[in-house]
Amino acid sequence: MAHLSDRQREELHKSMLEYLHGSNFTTAYNALKQDTGVEYTPDPKAKYAGLLEKKWTSVIRLQKKIMDLETRNASLQEELSIAPSKRAAMQADWVPRAPAAHVLTGHRGHITRVAFHPQYSILASASEDATVKIWDWETGEFERTLKGHQRAVHDVDFDHKGQLLVTCSSDLFIKIWDSENEWKNTKTLVGHEHSVSSVRFMPGDQFIVSASRDSTIRVFDVASTHLVRTIAGHSEWVRCAIPSDDGQLLVSASKDKTAKLWDPRTGECKGELRGHDNELEAVCFAPIAAYAAIRELAGLPITGSKDPGVYVATGSRDKNIKLWDVHSGQVIKNLAGHDNWVRALVFHPSGKLLLSAADDKTIRVWELSTGRCMKTVEAHSHFVATLAWGRQKVSTAKSNGADAKTGEPEKLVNVLASAGVDQTIKIWLP
Repeated sequence: MAHLSDRQREELHKSMLEYLHGSNFTTAYNALKQDTGVEYTPDPKAKYAGLLEKKWTSVIRLQKKIMDLETRNASLQEELSIAPSKRAAMQADWVPRAPAAHVLTGHRGHITRVAFHPQYSILASASEDATVKIWDWETGEFERTLKGHQRAVHDVDFDHKGQLLVTCSSDLFIKIWDSENEWKNTKTLVGHEHSVSSVRFMPGDQFIVSASRDSTIRVFDVASTHLVRTIAGHSEWVRCAIPSDDGQLLVSASKDKTAKLWDPRTGECKGELRGHDNELEAVCFAPIAAYAAIRELAGLPITGSKDPGVYVATGSRDKNIKLWDVHSGQVIKNLAGHDNWVRALVFHPSGKLLLSAADDKTIRVWELSTGRCMKTVEAHSHFVATLAWGRQKVSTAKSNGADAKTGEPEKLVNVLASAGVDQTIKIWLP
């Protein structure tokens, strides 16, 4: 009774009195009337007539409905659990759609880059506010701020185990942070003579490669922090330098309107991709999974080289994305559709799609086999500067690549992060 309002209590008492009177329980009727002190004159036409019976039967009916729904829910759950192939197929082609699952706020400047931890639900973000922030992308919660750079931080990257994080800044420094030691800044690398715009771990994690406004690309040894090689060849600011999956090639994008291919071991230029009408902002190698779709687009036989570093995508201030054949240096396809500078590119894990982000505030999804834009997501309220795909293993299985008990492949999670000038990070989930 403690949970009823005065009005509800009065209505309950009156409906009980009406029920007792209608059932000729005179003694009980009089006792209840005296105990409650309710003034009530029985009336077969009043709203209380039959009210208790109606409420009682509706409760029974609702209980039955709940039991039926619970049974139905259990059978649907069972159906889902025995149809993983259908679920996997749905997941494999997932692309982001509004609204985002989480919007992460806290940076006080433009966000320049985001990077996913390779094993855990951790996201690192770099910003012009001179900080790096660490987030839990599954819950959307902020975890910590890494302070050490004195000026804008332009890039952030995890090694393949996720223990070390590397960052670079306009303060000319490259810093390494240890995620297993309270995220302490354990090493600082120097060598560039102007803003360091990008930094990446090379496959194997022994070296890092950086690109700078001083027009050079530099390779550093992680253990000793020594500068191993300076690669010169661009005539302008190098926006980024990205290694191929096997570490045999680097591709760089520059303000000089070209992308160049390099041998990181010798510093030799292996090719130049020239065709954009304005500065390049983004470049990435196509994963091997995308080769079949790109060959279909180019009208080439589907079978061919399975080596990393065969195809490259570039994004430019000329609003276009170009797909290139590295060996010939020729454009396979020009993808036009963005209304402003193209700032970020990422291949879909399925290999069938390319995602792009631009200063027109959108993320676009391109079908590689046809070159058509199949989806546009109104992503942010301002320019979108970075995209990262975090498709990764669910951390239930302990062994490499498969569950130790069942031998089944580990499930993969689709997650995309975008960020930019509006100072927010958006996490897109299925």
